[in-house]
Amino acid sequence: MSPANIFTLQLVLGYVAWLLCYRAYLWPRLKAMDRVDAHRAIATLHSFRFFGLVFVVPGVVGPQLPDSFAGLAAYADLTTGVLAILALLAVRLRPLFWLLVVAFNVVGIADLLVDYYHAVHAHLPEMAGELGAAYAIPVIYVPLLMITHMAAFYLLVRPPARQPTVQVARAAAA
Repeated sequence: MSPANIFTLQLVLGYVAWLLCYRAYLWPRLKAMDRVDAHRAIATLHSFRFFGLVFVVPGVVGPQLPDSFAGLAAYADLTTGVLAILALLAVRLRPLFWLLVVAFNVVGIADLLVDYYHAVHAHLPEMAGELGAAYAIPVIYVPLLMITHMAAFYLLVRPPARQPTVQVARAAAA
C-alpha cells in the first residue's frame, strides 16, 4: 500500500475511532454539563494546540514538508491554543469568556479546514513521511479537534437547558 493510501486510511480511521469514542463517552457528558463547563472542557483540550508549532521545528519534521502547509498550520494552531487559554482564564468574565470561546472555535475550525486544503494541494499524503514525529497529529489529534469544534458550535447555538421554575420545583417537592 502506498504511503498516501496509508495516511488517508489512518486519517479516516482516526475520525471513525474518535466518533465512536465521542458518541459513547464524551458527548453524553458534554450534553449533560452546564454550558460554561462544557465549553471549558472543550477549551481545555484546545489549549494544547501550541503543540502544532512542531510543524516548523527542523528535525521534528522533514525538510521537504511544504511551507504552504507547515507555517500556517503551526501558527494558526498556536493562535487557537492561546485563544482557548484566554477563554479559560476569562471564565469569570462571562461576556469575554463567550467572545473567546467563539473566537477560538472559529479560528480553530478555519485552521483545520485551511490545513486540509493546503495538505491536499501540496500533495502531503504522498509525502506523509515528511511529517516525521508530527505524523500522529493529523491522524490522531486533528479528528478529535474537528469533532469538538463541531460540538462546540452545536452547544453554542443550542438553547440553554430550561431550569424548572420555582413553582414547578415546589409542586414537585410537595
